[in-house]
Amino acid sequence: MRRAKITIVGAGNVGATAAHWAASKELGDIVLVDIPQVEGMPQGKALDLYESSPVEGFDARIIGSTTYDPTKDSDVVIVTAGIARKPGMSRDDLIATNTNIVKQVAENIAKTSPNAVMIVVSNPLDAMVYVAWKASGFPTQRVIGQAGVLDTARYRTFLAMELGCSVEDVQALLLGGHGDDMVPLKRYTSAGGIPITQLIKPDRLDEIIKRARTGGAEIVGLLKTGSAYYAPAAATVQMAEAIIKDKKRILPCAAYCDKEYNIGGYFVGVPALLGTSGVEKIFEIDLDPEERKMLQTSIDHVKELVKSVKM
Repeated sequence: MRRAKITIVGAGNVGATAAHWAASKELGDIVLVDIPQVEGMPQGKALDLYESSPVEGFDARIIGSTTYDPTKDSDVVIVTAGIARKPGMSRDDLIATNTNIVKQVAENIAKTSPNAVMIVVSNPLDAMVYVAWKASGFPTQRVIGQAGVLDTARYRTFLAMELGCSVEDVQALLLGGHGDDMVPLKRYTSAGGIPITQLIKPDRLDEIIKRARTGGAEIVGLLKTGSAYYAPAAATVQMAEAIIKDKKRILPCAAYCDKEYNIGGYFVGVPALLGTSGVEKIFEIDLDPEERKMLQTSIDHVKELVKSVKM
């Protein structure tokens, strides 16, 4: 049986940690790619990780590269490339810079791995997944943005902390874009099958939702010189595993929606069925008026981001 092949573009904290998670799960062979200006860095990180395999007992071939040649015929490509927003940098400047980066990455992947499923992690996520789709020419089901799994993981973590229960017993769902206007759905959140609204008082639940929405900013504030990478990488690899193993997981992803939720042709966070071909189904759930209003606000923000993209 042929082993799956995973390419991770961007060998920084998120990319290298994703390689670590993927290798430990034996999801396949891994190519860690970065730009020629950092020659030696992806190779060094890949070799270091490879040398841990006898200790941890995983079988995966791991190489680093500053060209796309070794990535040929990858099954899944994870795109983490891009810069973080720096002090004094406008949102438009960040979008312009990362648009150029993600565009080049997507074009290269389309040449070397035309049948791959691409998972985009680069920020601003809701705009960059759109860029990757346009630049690659891939069908929409094979371009997916990672955000919902991470946002849900943060939400579930804080709920488990509040209840003093296992994170495994907390189930949650959210919709919309990545960030402050994501839409956690209280009615679809439970712990041990018990509706969360029966376990946590409304005011306290609202505080937890607010913390989940600003979870990334909280970590940036604590680190001061960086941003989150363990949880984003783990969330991305969960998506990759669902695709590689054809697990048919229902996960919140930035998927292309047209008629769904009346979104009209944008990548927005929705519950999606992930399998070998990427997004195999999008689930539309009933929303009450308040939830629909919050979702529309989030969709409008995604549309604003995409309008800022110049390709």
